[in-house]
Amino acid sequence: MSLDNLVDVLNKLDVHHQQMIELGESKKSSIVANDVDGMIRVMNQESKLIKLIEQTEQERMQASYDFLKERGIKSQLNLTLTELARLVFDVEDKKRLLGIQSKLKSTLDRLKELNDLNQQLIQQSLDFIEFSLDVMVDKPEQDMVYQHPAAAQYGAGQRRGLFDTRG
Repeated sequence: MSLDNLVDVLNKLDVHHQQMIELGESKKSSIVANDVDGMIRVMNQESKLIKLIEQTEQERMQASYDFLKERGIKSQLNLTLTELARLVFDVEDKKRLLGIQSKLKSTLDRLKELNDLNQQLIQQSLDFIEFSLDVMVDKPEQDMVYQHPAAAQYGAGQRRGLFDTRG
């Protein structure tokens, strides 16, 4: 039955996304520990898993089309699970379909939250690195603006970094 196939594929998608959550947790630990090599390893694993998720998503689309064909609908529309559930008349089958939809939505919401957190952690790290570099090296922003030579006060009031890069 094509509904069983669709539910199996959706369960497989949920498992893959839960694996992405596990990798996201590993990435978060690597970011916090400033472990660049660990982060690269996790990103390589994520890349492989993303390809697998894309393949599974293609299987899901095919299972949806097969389900529609079985119901006598010859459309190639990409319907949502809620719309597909309207075509299921058996109460148990509808519960299964809506149950996996809820489970998958919950997993995807957790994954999105984790990705947002990791993005914030990376941004904070980049901001800290930029701040550290600004403290150590004088920014030439003031040298780029024209100033009348008589009004220039060389060395007075200018902030210098920890390192003098001109000497």
